[in-house]
Parts: sequence; C-alpha cells; structure tokens
Amino acid sequence: MNQSVGKVVSQATEFMEANNIDGWLLYDYQGMNPIFWDTVGEIPNVTRPCWLWIPTNSKPRLIVSYVDQNRFEHLGIETNLWVSREQMIGELQDILSSANQVAMEYSPMGTLPRTSKIDAGTLELIRSLGVSVVSSSDLIQYATQRWDDGQLQTHLIASEILTKTVKEAYDFIGENIQSKPTEYDVAEFIRSRFMEEGLHSPDGPVVAANAHGADPHFDPTEETSVIIKPGDWILIDLWAKLKNGYGSTPPQDAMYGDITWTAYVGKEVPLKHQEVFDTVIGARDAAIDLYERSHSEGKELEGWELDNEARRYINDRNYGDFFSHRLGHSLGREVHSNAVNLDGWETNDTRHLLPRIAVTIEPGIYLPGEFGVRSEVDIFYYENGPKVTTERQTKPYLIKI
Repeated sequence: MNQSVGKVVSQATEFMEANNIDGWLLYDYQGMNPIFWDTVGEIPNVTRPCWLWIPTNSKPRLIVSYVDQNRFEHLGIETNLWVSREQMIGELQDILSSANQVAMEYSPMGTLPRTSKIDAGTLELIRSLGVSVVSSSDLIQYATQRWDDGQLQTHLIASEILTKTVKEAYDFIGENIQSKPTEYDVAEFIRSRFMEEGLHSPDGPVVAANAHGADPHFDPTEETSVIIKPGDWILIDLWAKLKNGYGSTPPQDAMYGDITWTAYVGKEVPLKHQEVFDTVIGARDAAIDLYERSHSEGKELEGWELDNEARRYINDRNYGDFFSHRLGHSLGREVHSNAVNLDGWETNDTRHLLPRIAVTIEPGIYLPGEFGVRSEVDIFYYENGPKVTTERQTKPYLIKI
C-alpha cells in the first residue's frame, strides 16, 4: 500500500477502534469531497463516483468505475470495479455487510460545513444498506490533520519569515511615506518578499488602512486602495508556507503560518485605538490562557470553548457587537484546513482540540467607518501542551516617519 495512504489507514483504524466505529467510508464525485483526495493524494481525470472503505478489522478497499480503473493502481489497495449503478450498490452492500456504525463526511444539521461533504441522497443510500452513519469530523482530524515533526518545522520556518516580513512592510511604509504609498503598494512589497524568501501564498495579503480595516478580509487592488498618510492605522494579515518544503518534507506537506498585526503611522497611538487594541490583545491572551490551563488540568477542550472565552472578554468591555467572526481556524496544508475551528459563533464546533494540531487565535474588533484591530497568532498542541508558535504582538507597531 502507498506509504502516505497507509499512514492514514493506520491512524484511522486506531481512532475507530477506540470509538466503536466499524469503518470509514469516503466518497467522492468530481471533487465534491476534498477529504477523499487529502487521503489518497491528487489523482487527475477521475470521472465517475469513487469510494474508499477503511474498516477496523480488515484491509481497505476501493470501489471505482471500470472507466477509471487505472487511475488508482499506484495506491496498492484492493479494488472492486463497477459498470452499472446496480453493481456499484451491490459492491457497497458487500463491504458494509458486517458493519453497524460507519463514519462519513456528514455533519448533523450541516453544523460543520468543513466536514459536511456528502449529499443527502448519498446519505440515504448508505443508510438504506442497514448501517448507522456518524460524522467523521474527529476521525478526519486524528487520521489526516496531525502534524509530524518535519511538518511542524516547515510551519516554524514560514512563521518566522512572516513575522520578519510584516515588520519590513511597516518599515517600507515609513521609509516611503513621502512617495504616498498605497495599500496595494504594500501588498505588492509583501508579495515580492515572499518570492525572495521562498514562500507560497495563493492569495492575499490583507493590507487595510483606517476604515478599510473594519472589513476583516479587505483585498487591496489598484482601484480600491487608498494612499497611506501620517496618522493612519494599518492592519496587515499575511499567510504563506514554504514553496519547496524543507528537508525530507515535500512541498505538498509544508504547513502554513498565518499572522495579523496592526500599526500606527506616527509617534503616539490615539486613545481609542489603544483601548480597542488592548481589548483584542486581552481576548487573545484569555483564550490562550484557557487552552494552556485546560491542558494542565487534564481537560480536553472543544473548539467552541476557546471562542466563548475570547468573546466573553470582549463582551465584558462592551465591544461584543463588533467582534463579527469566529475566533480562529485550523492550520495545515491549506491555510484554512480540515481540523477543528475555534467557533461558537458562525457554527458550533464540537470537535476536540487534539495534540499535534495547530490553530489560529485571532480575535478582532471592527468599527465601521473608523478602523479595525485583529491580533492573530498560531498555536500548536505539543505533547506537553499548547504553545504559541508565532510572535505575540503586545503593542501597536509604530511606523517612524
């Protein structure tokens, strides 16, 4: 069996045995379930429905169309071919005959969009074969989203470059203030530094001055950008991973870093900006403290609990109406990955915060027509507890002019 698939199978089996799940049934049709492809690797030009069955008590099996049979040979997994829909259903019935509880990419009531990948009709089909379907949400985390040491190293290197780059970007503003730099100019500077440092990012960064900072994902273009001036407040959110991997870790297994900082163009931060900044920093640190404390006490947290802690802190300081998104997201091969999100707001993420998974913690306060503040750090759950892997901003960055 392909080594990377074998690793997923081994970890999935370990999780299922501990949680009374008889098997994991992954299904895809033309890219509707990216978790299927995260498991087997990218395979081009698969044109028909395909299934991967990972049972707890026997070897995995593929069910694929006769048309696509040679696409999967390199995986080294026993494969059953189907020609008609009737035959496909028969193959499914055969592999599920001894199963009672089956995990699939299903989220009750669609609560977790990240793992809600199978359509209602497919769910009906599998249930009609006499099995109970449960969500694969925590199984996905355990089997596919935990980092090894090499992957962690790629994240740490990328994150160090990101922190250096955000400071360079603020200094670029100060050094060029007389030339009237725009938000777009700063974004272009960051993209050029990424190229020089060997980082890859498919989009971004966010560079937002004043009222633009109240849009959490403001995308500066030449047309939408404003000139940055003395007295401006600048939010920068940037994310990237190592383009060429590192050591024995190939590019496709490099892990993202993702940070957000804020700065003021001038010598003294206005009182209101400082108050909002301090509130955001306090909420960030309250969530981090809860995470660290819970590990020390032997308590396993769910994603929504950290969101609630940060939101409580902001609510208590009367800015709750202006914190308009979840607290954070998982990090991995994608900047928004398939593990737990810190979310009790947009969804209710009941997935557990497991060791060797990374998340962002990024509370924000956004005052429409004025400015926004977000502070984003990354945190990795080591065996001895969660630790912040990126530099914590403790005061607004002052841009000298």
